[in-house]
Amino acid sequence: MTMKAITIAVDMYGYPNRCLHCWLSHMPNRKMEDGADEWIVDRFRPYFDKIEFFSWLREPDFCDDYRARWERDKALSVNTVPPRFELGSFWRLVRDPEYVLFLKEVGVDCVQLTLFGLKETTDRYVGRKGAFEELLKATDILLEHQISPRWQTFINEENKEEIPELLHLSERLKLKERAEAFGGSFRFFVHAGTCDGENRKLYPVRIRKGSVPDVLVPYFLNYEENFSEKELCEKLGNDSSFFVPHNEEDIVIYIANNYDLFFNFTHMREEWRIGNLKEDPIEELVRRILEEDIPALRDARRITVGELVSRYGDPGSDRLFEEEDFKIYLLNAYLEKQKTSER
Repeated sequence: MTMKAITIAVDMYGYPNRCLHCWLSHMPNRKMEDGADEWIVDRFRPYFDKIEFFSWLREPDFCDDYRARWERDKALSVNTVPPRFELGSFWRLVRDPEYVLFLKEVGVDCVQLTLFGLKETTDRYVGRKGAFEELLKATDILLEHQISPRWQTFINEENKEEIPELLHLSERLKLKERAEAFGGSFRFFVHAGTCDGENRKLYPVRIRKGSVPDVLVPYFLNYEENFSEKELCEKLGNDSSFFVPHNEEDIVIYIANNYDLFFNFTHMREEWRIGNLKEDPIEELVRRILEEDIPALRDARRITVGELVSRYGDPGSDRLFEEEDFKIYLLNAYLEKQKTSER
């Protein structure tokens, strides 16, 4: 069997929020048993010559011993050191004054913070009261320690009037000037997000073409690559190709706290399940991973993009999508229908 590199991200500690936009889907929050990390890596070690291990897949450092945890993640990784990314736990930033120092030590120079509008809206979308104030406090803490904050905002029909207020708030707080004072930067950007996981439930209020406030267009991620559902239905209606998500060079596997395995293509739901590390032979799991042989991908090879559009697209909808996000939305609609028909 060909030796390849693999990235393994494990939901070892859970997550403090229940975000309405979470593309992975909500999962039970619990701490996995001691030794689970080493046991998981040892299962994959004979089959991959490079293993990048992460003890989280939603928010990093959601454990009290985050310093030791980072060292253990590095020690468990094989022939590589896992990167830190531009991510941090805003939950921990406002509760633990040592945490920002740790981020500095491990080389984090930018941290992304996600907002959904003003106080009430952000608290509701994060799923926790006080989240909005914590995000503002976390921004200040980062700037005080010369770490650049990046505000990511998700826009829809429900909050479209509030997102410009966040832009104005960032200007009143002089976040750009404060970051540039130490050679850093502040970035504000907007997007609609994907339409899988929890975010799929927000399809009815998905932002529509023409509804994005003009002031936000320069900050809208890949704005020129976003189209109305109607435009995408017209473009893809006769597409005879198949939309089958695929790993190129990097294989990334998510492991839930019940040991279920998933690719990082879309939400972690039954139809996308590769198998279970406790229940299935590791040789078979590795084969499924390398050959991308799971029910969802087999079903994806049976229906063309054009057929997906004709069955599940709305040619009268002005909802805004990037093409790739629209295709995964359609594919998941098909997979859900297949699953329902099997019952």
